[in-house]
Amino acid sequence: MIIYKKPEDLHNLLEKKKKEKGEIGFVPTMGALHAGHLSLVDAAKKQNKIVVCSIFVNPTQFNDPEDFKKYPVTLEKDILMFEGAGCDVLFIPSVEDIYPNGINDLAHYDLGFLETVLEGKFRPGHFQGVCMVMGRLLEIIFPNNLYIGQKDYQQCMVIKKLVELMGLKNKIKVNICPTLREEDGLAMSSRNTRLLPQDRIKAATISKALRYIKENLKAGETNKIKNEAKEMLLQKGFLIDYVEIANADTLGLIENWDGKKKVVALAAAFLNDVRLIDNMVINT
Repeated sequence: MIIYKKPEDLHNLLEKKKKEKGEIGFVPTMGALHAGHLSLVDAAKKQNKIVVCSIFVNPTQFNDPEDFKKYPVTLEKDILMFEGAGCDVLFIPSVEDIYPNGINDLAHYDLGFLETVLEGKFRPGHFQGVCMVMGRLLEIIFPNNLYIGQKDYQQCMVIKKLVELMGLKNKIKVNICPTLREEDGLAMSSRNTRLLPQDRIKAATISKALRYIKENLKAGETNKIKNEAKEMLLQKGFLIDYVEIANADTLGLIENWDGKKKVVALAAAFLNDVRLIDNMVINT
């Protein structure tokens, strides 16, 4: 595995590799790796000649500065994990490399409805930050395939929209990979390492609440089942941002389900100061 820190050096290498007709797969991360990240590397290895991964904790996507400060950093361990997973090239840029003109007065992306609902509503500015960093990374790496995890469902939709806005829809394929879970059902997340031991046990309730919706949702009004799922979380001490059922393709919130449309159940809630998100697609 080769490690690059400077965008121009990495870009030059990849331009050379593209001339050799090798497809490039890209896995962006903020580090603090877990098995979910490594599953993305594995998916990329199966479909590409070269797998590029990145580690960059992006300051512009944290609407809470304290959350940014507390984000877990485990760089040495991450490097070893990427090497063991078969990553070919690891990119570890600085903030100055990603934002050479600083983090003020940055471009604005027209994300429409996606920025007004769920994560967009509760984390204002978050998705603009995601687009800023992903836009820059895609410019530097210009992969054939991009690999991201379904756990961040709305973010996946935002990144697909970004690729469209950049005019790259026919040049970069966005591959959304399944959420990996712990034995008790908790979605794997770098934030899980911040949970207190007693909260880690409670944390699996968020996936249980979503599974309850998935297994019991019937055609008709959705408020009752959402409230039942919320009560499961409240009983374990969660502070809830949202528990919602939405159209799986548009994220339009569903108050009355026709029993046919593909929908997704989504939740975001705090245990103490750790915010957890999860989702489950409900196939019809």
